[in-house]
Amino acid sequence: MAAADRGNYPLVNFEASDGQVRDWFPSLLAVSGDKRLYGWEALERQGSPQWTVVRSLKRWLKNAGPQTELSVGGQRLTLFQSLTEMMTALRRELLEKSTLGAGKHDKLQVMLGVPANANSNQRFLTQEAARAAGFEVLGLLNEPSAAAVEFAYRNSSDRKRRGKGGLLVYDLGGGTFDVSLVALEETEHTVIASEGIPDLGGDDFDEILARLVLAQAAKPAEDEESLTAAEWFLLFDECREKKESLSANSRKLSVDLGRVRKEWQEISIGADAYYEQCRPLVEESRKVAEDLVAANPELTIDTLYLTGGGSELPPVARVLRETFGRRVRRSAYMRSATAIGLAIRADGHEVRPFRDQFTKHFGVWREADEGRNVVFDVIFPRGLRLPARGEEPLRIVRSYQPAHNIGYFRYLECAQLSDTHQPEGEISNWDEIRVAFDPQLGPEANLASAAVRRFAAAQDLWVEEVYTCDANGNVKVNIHNTAAEEGNEYKLGRWAKKAGSGK
Repeated sequence: MAAADRGNYPLVNFEASDGQVRDWFPSLLAVSGDKRLYGWEALERQGSPQWTVVRSLKRWLKNAGPQTELSVGGQRLTLFQSLTEMMTALRRELLEKSTLGAGKHDKLQVMLGVPANANSNQRFLTQEAARAAGFEVLGLLNEPSAAAVEFAYRNSSDRKRRGKGGLLVYDLGGGTFDVSLVALEETEHTVIASEGIPDLGGDDFDEILARLVLAQAAKPAEDEESLTAAEWFLLFDECREKKESLSANSRKLSVDLGRVRKEWQEISIGADAYYEQCRPLVEESRKVAEDLVAANPELTIDTLYLTGGGSELPPVARVLRETFGRRVRRSAYMRSATAIGLAIRADGHEVRPFRDQFTKHFGVWREADEGRNVVFDVIFPRGLRLPARGEEPLRIVRSYQPAHNIGYFRYLECAQLSDTHQPEGEISNWDEIRVAFDPQLGPEANLASAAVRRFAAAQDLWVEEVYTCDANGNVKVNIHNTAAEEGNEYKLGRWAKKAGSGK
């Protein structure tokens, strides 16, 4: 986290449970019986057999919905509940044990970062959890876009000398990987395209090191299988610490297996042997970056900007330089560029306006050919620019005479469309809404159990769907038919609340 303080953007430091000062907050959950702890309190329970510790909660968001459950230490809780509780713990730490300097009654405004490839469900879930925890959410920004804001802010004078050009932001964090192509123009900065891998990050490098060390120690399979969840956490945390201590000049690293079990010994392995095991994952991320650049040949790349804690691993820069050469530039704030960019954006002090875009096609399934086929209606296409702050939301209208007694809307996002404009590849189904069109269906009708049927004859009805999208990527729809006095407005998330009614 970073704060916006009179044109300065300092990192927020926390007093950890061990008395040390840290510039980060652990996204950890610890469970024991019916007890749950987060952040530093969760980290303090590492290695305790009575507690189960979960890392990288962000990865659970990949396919999350409102009722997505976690099963941890015999407890079952929704991911939304867990995120809300973690945000609540974070807010308490910010007020009581941080350098933020806020009072307990102060209002905390936040700009949230999300992975570039996050679907709308993930964005809505993150935002709602922060709000439920007591934050005032100013907006959301893709994490590589935030890093681009930080880059542009710190290099504004250099950009003036060199003119416009392309920036490729490579953001490899602890749990996710994103890459965004940004056009740095004279009047504004625009995200041209984004891609990513939602389950690739520094955690994978920790696991590779753990497996390598166990093999070096000649631990048989039964030893690995006997490790408890607490012991695995200790092993991964030991590997994380040793991985983060590596530099370009490191020749070996030593992992203390005694942290896991007292009778086990310290194991040393060559850094090059470890890097070789990590290379396939780095290659995978490089391929995504190369494909993104190749798909947008009209933009010349001046700089590949490395950010994220996972990017600190020495072979990451080495592998990327094989393709991008001297254009690879490590951020001076590898782990915090995103946070600083979010603070700059929240403060409104970007050197030039910054505009994001839809990273996936958003639309709805519709019946065609009198029910014989289903087609995908793209409402907001991939690449469509979001409005800048202060501008009117995007607005798209669909009008038609309904053929059914109930409108059954199934919304989704996809990264690719076929030649016939139907979804291809990975599809995120993230919302379903039912709306009564038949006047005989009263307001109390249970539409979830009611049968969807075609009208026997054309009805004197007309339906209008009005879709809006604001600068944060929040999508709403107002569905109105002539038989009703007013329309129903929904915030589009998988739990589909009416925006006006709060139901």
